[in-house]
Amino acid sequence: NIEDRWNRGCFGRDYEDCDDWQTKQHWNTNAGLGRQKIFEVRRIHNDLTFIDEFLTLDFCREHKLFSFGFNQDSGYYEIESREFDKVKQQLLFSLTNLGRPLIYVVDGNYGNRGELLLQHRFTGPELKLDYAWATLENLFRLWKRPVHLETMLEEKVKLLSFDGQERKS
Repeated sequence: NIEDRWNRGCFGRDYEDCDDWQTKQHWNTNAGLGRQKIFEVRRIHNDLTFIDEFLTLDFCREHKLFSFGFNQDSGYYEIESREFDKVKQQLLFSLTNLGRPLIYVVDGNYGNRGELLLQHRFTGPELKLDYAWATLENLFRLWKRPVHLETMLEEKVKLLSFDGQERKS
């Protein structure tokens, strides 16, 4: 926890540069700054910046954190990874835009035909295709012209399109 880390001096360049896990486990400079740090954190940070700044590899290991995802084959949510970066990324993404994908209008006259081009800012998780197609169909009803969405699927840039009749990818 933050109070314990700052009381023991488990912060700063010397601590971060230490590669020996055992040494880090027993690190104690008797800094005694824990209570002060707690009030500073409460004053400065929101949920997103708190996780980004203070979620550590040691905390993830100690509390056995993992990232998860839905397995289409089994029909269940399952552990995807215990890798620190993936765990942290999933937590941060769940707080960014309430976990919803970030999609931007790129061109309202795409192809010089009055078509709508959207772009998904890929931050890790792929779009749920059923939602993406339903969204394109609903946008077509509003736009009255073909709509396109550029996204990443299976590590490749893909263009999903709906023209009122058929889906193309």
